[in-house]
Amino acid sequence: MVRIIVLGAAAAVLLPAGSAAAQSVGGATPAQAAPQGQPLGGPVIPGVCLLSREAIFANAAVGKAASARLNELTQAAQREVDAQRTPLETETRALEGQPDNAQTRQRRDQLAQRWQTLRALAAHNSQEIEATRVKAMGRIAGEAQPLIAQVYGQKKCGLLLDRSTVLGGNFANDLTADTVKALDARIQTITFERERLPQQAAAPAAPRKP
Repeated sequence: MVRIIVLGAAAAVLLPAGSAAAQSVGGATPAQAAPQGQPLGGPVIPGVCLLSREAIFANAAVGKAASARLNELTQAAQREVDAQRTPLETETRALEGQPDNAQTRQRRDQLAQRWQTLRALAAHNSQEIEATRVKAMGRIAGEAQPLIAQVYGQKKCGLLLDRSTVLGGNFANDLTADTVKALDARIQTITFERERLPQQAAAPAAPRKP
């Protein structure tokens, strides 16, 4: 899941979504797109075929386009958090070393509440980005499903296995590459906007002890 996280009162907001793994709409990196086991060879088993949905999402043109768009939306969501984080960090540093009196404690309590609100915003943005990813992946899966069935029939398959669960063997009946080729011929790109979810109010911060 894509996460936009506020670690603490004076900590930076981290965005694991900037990594290669999070940028893939299917949640798979190119390394994960390859068969998990070594191709040990052996005879082709008639009717037994393999498929990697993760590799389809990672390698098809529409999957790459969706990942690029998702990355744009994730960066925009991060900027929303960063815009509020920077002034909070400035105020937090300004309070360091201040005398411990009633006025300072009140300012710290108010600042703690604002940090909590920011953490709620970061969590909410993460949920919206994840909902966006799931919806986009579902659309691509819908486009790919009839093509998978078509290639499945062409190869005269009688059983289809998830390639990631296969430890080794003969991968001659792997339908992934043919499915990617067919999907590229069917659709090249996809457009979508960020999903919007109801905003939940942040719980009030616990007051500091005098």
